[in-house]
Amino acid sequence: MPSPKRIGQIEFGLLSPKEIREMSVRKIIWADTYDDDGFPYPQGLMDLNLGVIDPGLRCKTCDQKASDCPGHFGHIELAKPVIHVGYTRLIRKLLRVTCRACGRVLLSPEEVEKVVGTEDDQTGDLLSEKDVKKERVCPHCGEQQLKINFEKPTTFSEVMVEDGKKVEHKLTPADIRARLEKIPNEDLIPLGINPDVARPEWTILTVLPVPPVTMRPSIILENGQRSEDDLTHKLVDIIRINQRFKENQDAGAPQLIIEDLWELLQYHVTTYLDNEVAGCPPARHRSGRPLKTLSQRLKGKDGRFRGSLSGKRVNFSSRTVISPDPNLSVSQVGVPRAVANEMTVPVRVTPYNIEELRQIVRNGPTRPDVNAPCGANYVIRPDNRRLRLGADNLDTVADMIEPGYTVERQLRDGDVVLFNRQPSLHRMSIMAHRVKVMEGRTFRLNPAVCPPYNADFDGDEMNMHVPQTEEARAEASILISVQENILSPRFGGPIIGGIHDHVSGIFMLTHDLRWFTKEQALYLLRYTGIERMPEPGKVEDGVEYWSNKQVFSVILPENLNMVFHASSCQNCDTCKKEVCERDAYVRIIDGKLESGTIDKKAIGAFDGQVVNRIIRQQGMKRATKFIDDFTKLSIRGIMLDGFSFGIDDEDLSKTEYGQIDEVLKNAALDVERRIRIYEDGQLEPMPGRTVEETLEMQIMQVLGKARDQTGQIAGRHLGLGNSAVVMAVSGARGSMLNLTQMAGCIGQQSVRGERIVRGYDDRTLPHFKKGDRGSDAHGFIQHSYKGGLNPTEFFFHAIGGREGLVDTAVRTSQSGYLQRRMINALQDLKVAYDGTVRSTGGKIIQFEYGEDGTDPTKSAFGDPVDVKGIVESILKEEV
Repeated sequence: MPSPKRIGQIEFGLLSPKEIREMSVRKIIWADTYDDDGFPYPQGLMDLNLGVIDPGLRCKTCDQKASDCPGHFGHIELAKPVIHVGYTRLIRKLLRVTCRACGRVLLSPEEVEKVVGTEDDQTGDLLSEKDVKKERVCPHCGEQQLKINFEKPTTFSEVMVEDGKKVEHKLTPADIRARLEKIPNEDLIPLGINPDVARPEWTILTVLPVPPVTMRPSIILENGQRSEDDLTHKLVDIIRINQRFKENQDAGAPQLIIEDLWELLQYHVTTYLDNEVAGCPPARHRSGRPLKTLSQRLKGKDGRFRGSLSGKRVNFSSRTVISPDPNLSVSQVGVPRAVANEMTVPVRVTPYNIEELRQIVRNGPTRPDVNAPCGANYVIRPDNRRLRLGADNLDTVADMIEPGYTVERQLRDGDVVLFNRQPSLHRMSIMAHRVKVMEGRTFRLNPAVCPPYNADFDGDEMNMHVPQTEEARAEASILISVQENILSPRFGGPIIGGIHDHVSGIFMLTHDLRWFTKEQALYLLRYTGIERMPEPGKVEDGVEYWSNKQVFSVILPENLNMVFHASSCQNCDTCKKEVCERDAYVRIIDGKLESGTIDKKAIGAFDGQVVNRIIRQQGMKRATKFIDDFTKLSIRGIMLDGFSFGIDDEDLSKTEYGQIDEVLKNAALDVERRIRIYEDGQLEPMPGRTVEETLEMQIMQVLGKARDQTGQIAGRHLGLGNSAVVMAVSGARGSMLNLTQMAGCIGQQSVRGERIVRGYDDRTLPHFKKGDRGSDAHGFIQHSYKGGLNPTEFFFHAIGGREGLVDTAVRTSQSGYLQRRMINALQDLKVAYDGTVRSTGGKIIQFEYGEDGTDPTKSAFGDPVDVKGIVESILKEEV
């Protein structure tokens, strides 16, 4: 065996005309493809020497059938040279830095050495256009140099002075090729060109390679007609013009016709190489669609690299709309029966599973309902022949199978599948779920698992992929199952937890002290899988009662201990002060909720203190059970009381509306007073601000304060009996600001953090007075959404809203592109087994991963160690 070798370097060059002819198997001279019998023309564009795509035919070069023939290149001899459009910038540079007579670089050897450095001195750079002074005499032959002009896409010309006038003389591709041929090899090296792999005159094409038939196959349409590939269309054009050019040349046609045909040939070769060249109209189909030629096949999102290699369409995947099912576990996914019947898992037949697989084969490919056992779609014999299962061959195939066969069975409950929502922005955008086959046409998932996917149910679609090997299934369930990804690596806290109704429901259930009968308690805990009820909290008149805290405690792990401040109680005016003081802290002692209200801070996605503590102390499996239990409990809790939100939930009484009007009137007067002080020149500027900036800031403060006061008035009146207040206080959705704007006053509209100032000359809208600095004239909206806006306010609101929409659109595209660049830059880094971060070559990038060796997934809300949990454990032991 030869000793292993390491690649030193790879050099990319150009194909020389000689190499193109050598690798070609056939000279192509006819523009026709197939004859009347549908057989390829010899020396035509579909010549059998170039490869075969039709079944039954054999390639004349390698004697292989269509499935095995890789295809072979042909070539077209061009009547006259044409410029390769991809190298026009290089050609322009070479013409400007080399002599038009002798081809040498327009620098003496000493000057070259000064600019580039000697061979020993590797610090030098390559020669550029700037290093060679324009329009000067050649230091080698004394020839006067002329200015070179370049006009897109492929026109070069020299500027000459004749009779005192500047005359532009066009350079033909043949002229340019002759000049580039003169450049000696030793002068190419300082220009950064390796003459062994690329001579500059090869950028002017004299012979054109014809790609294999396999690269541009023709398709047969429904009506039996053949439709050719875009590349073939373009090659037909090139051959036809080339043919006409040769005939005219041989017939001694006038120079004008020759030039026109040469330009036409140049156009067709240019659009064959790149159909999106600036200054060149794209070649189109009869339908008007631009042709997709060589360059378009490679570049961009749908090109060969990004569209077919980095990312591509795959088998064993399905996609449909998602909808919620709170009765599923967070680790499950509801799969429609139609999808489950189509997706398959290959199972190797062994002596241990042969009977089970025989029964699966007998079940056949159609599953009548979700409770029916799964069937199979195909059986693969040991020689890789596929047997398609149908109603007529089930028993025959079932009796035939033996160890060594493979059965492609349908999906069934408990199978591991990958579930993904695009855009995939972090690793939790694709996780492994367990299948639950269901009726219907949508994928079902628990709403608690929406945050990591950033999914909602307004028409989102998601993808499901079925792993095809045991190893893939094992990796999926060990590494990327939902329960392994509850903690986000970004902030070390749970990213899966209660959202929306879960938070409102558990907040309403645990707020204040309530008592439930046995019937009510069992209704609440029905789906949580409890084994037995705890002792009742009290007995009155022979009836047993359980408190709301007891009911919640049933789903907590027995030895859980923690104390934290509830986010929903902020000693505000919304609820009674004494309730705040009593329930300000959540106390869980030995798995029993002693006091406090459970809200977003306790069980919500991104916060979830209780979920976090259960993960740290009892592991992911117990945390998953807790999430499943509290989501079911909270939904029963919200159903017990009922929870609705309508337009009349923002109604205030006349008293409140009067107070709000008073606040807004006072604010308007305050703004006018400050404007008068400013106009009288009495306003003291703030440090580092002009007087105008000071006034603007004061007005913004006054108006902001007024809006907040209207919110407080609304909040006081509505109280915790109001659904919007419950959602805002518990952290389920929205904020008191939303309620303020619905019931009180929308407030100041801003653009770039300032009041709206642009519009007309010295005013925002034409019906305001010039120089009006009042609140109304600069976008302050006094009305609420409930009351409705007047036309001027509506217009200002649209201005403010537009900024948000534009910002979002701009940020999305920028962050997407930035992420793509970062991924490309970092894709070959990995953490080695010694804890260092290395590149693919083994080069050390970091001696310790993240400089501290801490896995961010194991960190606790950014701290490398869960200090809080450790301290509380120690205190409990001491007690």
